[in-house]
Amino acid sequence: MKFHILTLFPEMVEQGLNTSIIGRAAAKGLLSINAVNIRDYTTEKHGKVDDYPYGGGAGMLMQAQPVYDACMAVKGDKPTRVIYMTPQGQTFTQEKAQELSQEEELIFLCGHYEGIDERVLEEVVTDYLSIGDYVLTGGELPAMVMIDTISRLVPGVLNNEDSAQTESFTDGLLEYPQYSRPEEWHGKKVPPILLSGHHANVEKWRLEQSMERTKERRPDLWERWLEKHDNSRKSH
Repeated sequence: MKFHILTLFPEMVEQGLNTSIIGRAAAKGLLSINAVNIRDYTTEKHGKVDDYPYGGGAGMLMQAQPVYDACMAVKGDKPTRVIYMTPQGQTFTQEKAQELSQEEELIFLCGHYEGIDERVLEEVVTDYLSIGDYVLTGGELPAMVMIDTISRLVPGVLNNEDSAQTESFTDGLLEYPQYSRPEEWHGKKVPPILLSGHHANVEKWRLEQSMERTKERRPDLWERWLEKHDNSRKSH
């Protein structure tokens, strides 16, 4: 899978993504990270990519021309999805990550300053996504968050393929609590059911724990999960 990140700070993206699981996957050729410097595409002789917004207002705005040319240099005639990270976008979820992981190639457009000229967004962007209701200084961190999440769903990236299927949000519930050695730590013991070796009972316990944890910590997810399963029962 190929990830292209259009940014004013390519070194930030490269340093953030060329480590750990994602870095190892890239080294194996399972995915590629291509950080594209938007400044390389400006026609302004001093490398300028921003200007004052029409109508006034605080800050500077990234200009359309360098953004468009950088995007076209990567995209060409291919029908590649271009994702713009903005708090005005749809909230990024595990479900959206699953959808995007089916693509062979994705382009992430990182805004900065006060954003990007609306005209180029209308020309190139296919998806407006947000990682939360707050404002960051640029789109690089959200892009890295999304790429990390999507990459873990690419076959071969995780050593244990079951990991991606049992994590929080995969089935609409938060993940169950997990334990490792030693069997007792600070007076707290591992739940006996996990030592029983009875896989059916262990799975039942884990589901119950996931349900309880979701109900307690994320009542919004719990209500959604109940509604989904209620509709599923009615359809059958």
